[in-house]
Amino acid sequence: MTVSRPRQMSLVAFMQASNVSVYAGSWRWPANTPDYLDLRYYQRIARTLEDGAFDLLFFDDRLAMPAIYGDSSDEAVRTGARPIKLDLSVILGAMAAATERIGLGATYSTTYYSPYHVARTFSTLDHLSGGRAAWNVVTSVNDTEAQNFGLEVHLDHDERYDRAEEFIDVVASLWDSWEDDAIVADRVSGEFADPEKVHELNHKGKYFSVRGPLTSPRSPQGRPPIIQAGSSGRGREFAAKWADLIFTGVPNKAVAKKHYADQKSRVAALGRDPDSVRILPMAYVVVGETESIAREKEEIFLHQLVDPMASLALLSEVTNYDFAGHGLDDLITDELLAKVTGIRGLVEGVRQSVEGPLTLRSLAEHRATLLQGPRFVGTGEQIADQMQEWFDDEACDGFVIAATHLPGTFEEFVRMVVPELQRREIFRREYEGSTLRDSLGLARPGRYVGADGIEVAG
Repeated sequence: MTVSRPRQMSLVAFMQASNVSVYAGSWRWPANTPDYLDLRYYQRIARTLEDGAFDLLFFDDRLAMPAIYGDSSDEAVRTGARPIKLDLSVILGAMAAATERIGLGATYSTTYYSPYHVARTFSTLDHLSGGRAAWNVVTSVNDTEAQNFGLEVHLDHDERYDRAEEFIDVVASLWDSWEDDAIVADRVSGEFADPEKVHELNHKGKYFSVRGPLTSPRSPQGRPPIIQAGSSGRGREFAAKWADLIFTGVPNKAVAKKHYADQKSRVAALGRDPDSVRILPMAYVVVGETESIAREKEEIFLHQLVDPMASLALLSEVTNYDFAGHGLDDLITDELLAKVTGIRGLVEGVRQSVEGPLTLRSLAEHRATLLQGPRFVGTGEQIADQMQEWFDDEACDGFVIAATHLPGTFEEFVRMVVPELQRREIFRREYEGSTLRDSLGLARPGRYVGADGIEVAG
């Protein structure tokens, strides 16, 4: 007899290899630990999240300091608005050594990295972690990043996605350039691997020319799961084709339900099982032993630690538009929005959550205070109530938890919220299986057959 269990929520931790959490004022909070340049800081957080049975943690990344506002990085440096971004491969290796089950993800750009580099990095991490790697696919967002890689301006929106399509196609083919049973390791005959089962790609496309094969054998997961956060029309199409986890920024449950239904239908239209793709909005969580404690903490984060210049520096960074020439009460018009070449979905999401005209002030306040998704504030039980309401109403398959301060947000969430979700039987008490795909309920894929001219030759 098969025992059915309730639908299970996914929990993902959103990380920064930085002096701050996703919230730019977090470094000023007294309980925010300052040892972000020490590997043990990241290992502690990973162990905390594993104690809470999180599916995975993944790191956001940028390839430049915020320097669009006023064509200078001065405000980002002065206010601590993410001027520090460390290399993720080193950090994830250390976290893998300190944990056993939690998934480990990183953001790598399809605009400024090469497919071979990305394929080898994540294949190596997947091997060394025992099958726990995940790749957050981004197309990067601004001209400052372009200028760190020898270009003057960022590629336009559609061209970034055209390049990303070819990029991920090549990466998937490289991951599968070794067949599962290619390694023979016959010490008697002296044959290490069967050359008939290790394949060149000989790919020559519009953006990339890649011979292959990869120098890393096929990894424990076959292909690490893909995370993707596009919310524009083109971004949703890309996610429907490739993503296993779709990371969203939606202002309220009504918008989330529409996004959820739309994205699931796009996945199904491409012949994929929509239940195999998790849609996870970012959630801003402030938990306290009592509601009054949580509300007091929220007040501090929302108002007392907010530096307007940090907000504007980060807003300009993600939109790739210099707001230095605008006043805080200037309207965000359709004409101005058309000039945004970075994350368009961010501005559209805020627009849907603001009553009345959208001004630069309201946009900056949203950027400063994490209002890119639901804000859950209260006791562990109250937050679990709010999360379950979204989950049961099919507005999401779980949440990406954004930290106001580190490591405290995750410690408090694991201590006060996770037990409530487990008591309701909508979140696991322990990991099932050993790989990230096991945790997510995803099958290990067969070998990928490349498209757009990619040939697999023996």
